[in-house]
Amino acid sequence: MNNELTRREEMSLAGAALRGAPWKAAAISGGVATGASLVMGLLPPNPPDVTWALSLGITLFTLVAAIGSVAKPHVADRVTRQARVWSLRHPFRFSLWPAAGAAVLMYPVQLVFDGEGPFGAAWDAAWGGALVYLIAGVLTLTLKGRADER
Repeated sequence: MNNELTRREEMSLAGAALRGAPWKAAAISGGVATGASLVMGLLPPNPPDVTWALSLGITLFTLVAAIGSVAKPHVADRVTRQARVWSLRHPFRFSLWPAAGAAVLMYPVQLVFDGEGPFGAAWDAAWGGALVYLIAGVLTLTLKGRADER
């Protein structure tokens, strides 16, 4: 019997785990990071970089949502608990979906504010998604022991 999950099943599990993410905390932290970056840009000698500030906010938003969604794996309904435990046991498969979300959110920011064109914006957004993938995967890996706690 084959126990491998399809990409669609993995996406469903990651989505179920993310359903219980701390979205308000993620939005606040992303907004604060964006605002702080813009304010820091007002200090001489450099002008504020809107693309950098928004990308930083998106990155932090995504990371807080991803890690917050799996930080307490046994606090939720049965389906969400199972999805969170799967996510903790497969941290880099889980991290693929928040990273993809970050890249999708970063693409229009790169396209509109950076002015590099569609291919340059896609390249920069892909690198931003790769960074989110790496950080979320490593942080989820550090929480892996929580999957077996009861």
